[in-house]
Amino acid sequence: MRHLKKLLGLVMATLMVFAVAVAPAFAASGTNDNSGTITINNAEVDHTYKAYQVLVLESYNTEAKAYSYKANADWKDWLEDQTDYVSIDAQGYVTWVKNADVAAFAKAALAHAKDASIEPTATKKADNATVKFTGLNLGYYLVDTTVGSLCSLDTTIPNVEMSEKNEIPPVKKEVQEDSTGNWGDKNTAEIGDTVKFRTTITAKKGAQSYELHDVMSKGLTLNDNSIKVQVGGSDLAAENYTIKTTGMTDDCDFEIEFAQSYLDTITADTEIVVTYTAVVNEDVEVFDVPNTNKTQLKFGDDHRDETTWDETETYTFKVDVVKTDEDNKVLDGAQFKLYDAKTGGNEIALVQESAGVYRLAKNDETGVEYITTVNGQLEIKGFDADTNYYLEETKAPDGYNKLPGRVEIAVKDANLEASVSNGTWQTGGIHVVNKAGSLLPTTGGMGTTIFYVAGGIIVVAAAGTLVYRKRSANIK
Repeated sequence: MRHLKKLLGLVMATLMVFAVAVAPAFAASGTNDNSGTITINNAEVDHTYKAYQVLVLESYNTEAKAYSYKANADWKDWLEDQTDYVSIDAQGYVTWVKNADVAAFAKAALAHAKDASIEPTATKKADNATVKFTGLNLGYYLVDTTVGSLCSLDTTIPNVEMSEKNEIPPVKKEVQEDSTGNWGDKNTAEIGDTVKFRTTITAKKGAQSYELHDVMSKGLTLNDNSIKVQVGGSDLAAENYTIKTTGMTDDCDFEIEFAQSYLDTITADTEIVVTYTAVVNEDVEVFDVPNTNKTQLKFGDDHRDETTWDETETYTFKVDVVKTDEDNKVLDGAQFKLYDAKTGGNEIALVQESAGVYRLAKNDETGVEYITTVNGQLEIKGFDADTNYYLEETKAPDGYNKLPGRVEIAVKDANLEASVSNGTWQTGGIHVVNKAGSLLPTTGGMGTTIFYVAGGIIVVAAAGTLVYRKRSANIK
């Protein structure tokens, strides 16, 4: 697999001595007969391996375990300064300083080879799991790989075998759930919330060229000044790393490059912990689409090796509100406000994204005066899970009674989605019902008119009767 990652490390440093197995005593000839080989097992395909001859084996005695070395011309001046590791006498013979740190010498040698642009004695790119250098003059060799792994030190005549360590520096990304304080690979949050992230790098002995890359999806905004690097619970000295938040070319939100001088001090598995925060912004995706934050470590020669991305997921939720009459027919014209309490409390600012669609405002935003339905529906998005809000109707649709109290919105771990078909609410969401007012009786109606007419008729009849009686009396 391309880029199967290895321990970073230090150089795959191995120093080896090659000698001719058959010569019993002080063979002055034979050390430059191209008989030496180096075989690397478990090699990483597509990685390049380089062998540097640091010392020339002038003569040797296998029975006495005696070897006579002189410095290779490219290394002579530098070796004369390495008094902690080797000593060189007046004739140019090189001997090892007792109890000197071999691994430290290997690191220093590799650094010199790069700084001085010393050409390797042999170079080979792995096309399978075994790399073999042949035709080498016998001597003391430093072997480096673009994997950056530290190989074992061995002295073998005339052939030597070694194996890649195949250790990948683990990288673990976590996010904190604010409701519990627990760290994991998922959390929930609402627009405007500050989310805490943590990346743990388990650095290996021989770490080489560590560079951490971090990428956030568009719904998360990095707080640049929140990035902190710690080892063992204490802040790592600033000179041991460099943080970049601008000028990157790979869409990262930030990168951290660790100084090789610090990596060289790592002698056992060491946890480097990077913490930082981000704010959930207006571009947040709504469940079940995650808002991701992913981390990757690049390492090895020229950062050509890399771990797989480790990722966290942050979720937010939406709520559908449907306003209807008692027959579940949708109504428009109602106006609402959102609060964080059943009574009193704080009004929650909402920003309109489109007709009937709103979101929670960020801390620096001013919300709309009220929210209202379109075709009896509205959508509010950007909620955290396990939260309760309350919808207050400040104006009812014309002809309908305003709600007597606030309606609770209880968000759990999923969207509160509603189904509306042909203008009728079917199921789900927050269903808000208004009752219509009825037409009450009024004065001046038809009922009193009848009494007026009837009274007039009675008066006329009485008058007629009176006139008739008077006439009858006069006739008599």
